[in-house]
Amino acid sequence: MLHINLPTRSELLELAQSRQPGCVSIYIATNPVPNADRLRIELKNAVAAAAEKLVECGSSRIDADRVALMVEQHTDGPEFARRQANSLALFVNREGITSFNLANAVTPTVEVSDRFYIKPLFRALTFPQSAWVLALAQNSVRLLAVSPDTPVEQVEVVGLPTDVASAAGVDSIRGRSPRGRIQGSEGQKTRMDHYARLIDDALAPELGGSGIPLILAGAEPLVGIFRQESRYPLVLDAAIDGNPEARTNEDIGAAARPLLDALYARQLAELVEGFGTRLANGTAVTDLGDVARAATAHAVELLIVDIDRTIPGTVDELTGAVDLPSETNAEDGGAGTYGVADEIVRRALLADARIVAVRGEDVPGGGVVAATVRFPV
Repeated sequence: MLHINLPTRSELLELAQSRQPGCVSIYIATNPVPNADRLRIELKNAVAAAAEKLVECGSSRIDADRVALMVEQHTDGPEFARRQANSLALFVNREGITSFNLANAVTPTVEVSDRFYIKPLFRALTFPQSAWVLALAQNSVRLLAVSPDTPVEQVEVVGLPTDVASAAGVDSIRGRSPRGRIQGSEGQKTRMDHYARLIDDALAPELGGSGIPLILAGAEPLVGIFRQESRYPLVLDAAIDGNPEARTNEDIGAAARPLLDALYARQLAELVEGFGTRLANGTAVTDLGDVARAATAHAVELLIVDIDRTIPGTVDELTGAVDLPSETNAEDGGAGTYGVADEIVRRALLADARIVAVRGEDVPGGGVVAATVRFPV
């Protein structure tokens, strides 16, 4: 099962505002299927690399060892290995350690600087790449977790009703139980309403603030009734039609993935189209220097950033002027440096901009960043 823990905006802001020597950012691949030995090896290698970079940046070996101990204590125990998704992000400085479990795969990275490397987090927030699927029938209901790289998993949900008939006799804190005197289609509709409410109540703690779309699999009128009753804000309009009892979990997962792909493709197309309109109106920029100046002036409204590409360099604190290393060192800024795009992300976040992380080919203008602006800079 995917155990996803995405950062809230306040947590992102806290990371973005942290400025002190020895900020360690670690991203590693993990697996929702528990593999404690592999996770331990990946963490050990990443922490060793971080310790060496800390020493390169001027930290003492004692301070580097302290960071290693903090990570070891934070990640120790079988429960930590069991509660993973597809990537793990760790942020460590002398004030403490923060970690997030991401549904998407990120490039394994170890960065040490005077600020955290937060750009990869935004891919997880932009396109989670995973979905919940609720297989809904009158005689059964099951919740499935679907992700791109792992088998579909059925999730055990505490308090989930088993069927419409048995749910009809259970009291609900959200409404009265159907009475035997209600007959015919009205009675059936009332029982399905009640069933849907009980399911929604049981799902609430599980889905929580996961930020992952929920796809419904089932037939009308039950799917429509649940959609109306659900309080979860990310129920997809598109559904998997038909009786889910006749399909395996893997069959349902296979049917869900194209719906998820279509959702993200539609969202990206709308984003690019809107950006094109802003560019034509003169309220968007694609040049790296222009975007950096706009971010520094708190003018960025929407920032689109290449999730994979890193450009070492610096951004002037006051003017936003970009200083890039020589061409011979363009791909390696060394320990203690930071990526220009990541610094632009940090400044845009602090100015309350919306940030969308995409693959390089989807960045308007073909650069590493593009932005719409609130006012010209």
